[in-house]
Amino acid sequence: MLTDIIRADLETEVWECLEMVTDPELDEPITDMGFVERLEVIDARRVEVEFRLPTYWCSPNFAFLMAFGIRREVGALPWVREVQVWLNDHCFGDQVNEGVNSGRAFGEVFAEYCDGADLGEVVEKFMAKAFDRRQEVVLRGLRRRGLGAEEIVAMTVGALDRVVFGSEDEIRQMARYRDLLETQGLADTPDAPAFPTWDGQPIAPADLPAHLDRLRGTRISMEFNGAMCRGLASTRYKEVEIGADGPTLVDFMLGRVPPREDAAMRK
Repeated sequence: MLTDIIRADLETEVWECLEMVTDPELDEPITDMGFVERLEVIDARRVEVEFRLPTYWCSPNFAFLMAFGIRREVGALPWVREVQVWLNDHCFGDQVNEGVNSGRAFGEVFAEYCDGADLGEVVEKFMAKAFDRRQEVVLRGLRRRGLGAEEIVAMTVGALDRVVFGSEDEIRQMARYRDLLETQGLADTPDAPAFPTWDGQPIAPADLPAHLDRLRGTRISMEFNGAMCRGLASTRYKEVEIGADGPTLVDFMLGRVPPREDAAMRK
């Protein structure tokens, strides 16, 4: 039997794994977006995760990618033998839940429920947007440090790794940008160019301002969508700070405490 301390330690490991799962449209962790509704470790072998999205009709593409991302990341923990994932309160919830918990391959399930959509094309589209957003933050950080266009486009990965960034967002996105450079094979060695385009092309110094403008447009769009998702989720679930003694009559009168189904009823 698990003690409370052991269970808490294992749940912390799972939460850290879930930070690696992002909303593909926003490139933000589902933990930061508040999508994870319940996490439970059972018998030090089985993990159950429930998540939700901001609206009832959020794209099933996004839902499938996040659901299978949860199963992939949590299932990679050495002590986990089984992962059960449930998407709650969604028009495609039954299909997502059946697909992710069936044990079938992601591509097979995705094609079956998404009109034969090519998984590779969908993932590529979202990864390209994530790459652009992360690169833009790093580039802006270098510009703020006084580096010119020629210095930036000539910078190698090794030189970039020696830059000390100041803001929390720069540090975070730098690590995430480097991860994509390596996993996508865009920079395999320290002397490789630090700032290729997503398709691996170099950027000329004269083209850097226009490149930054394009990346800025991508970032603003993603940030706007992120803010809208947070607002929709807050409105839908009416989540507010409830006092230590629980909700008051006023909280119920103002609709701050919506009725929720028992989790067991949704399984």
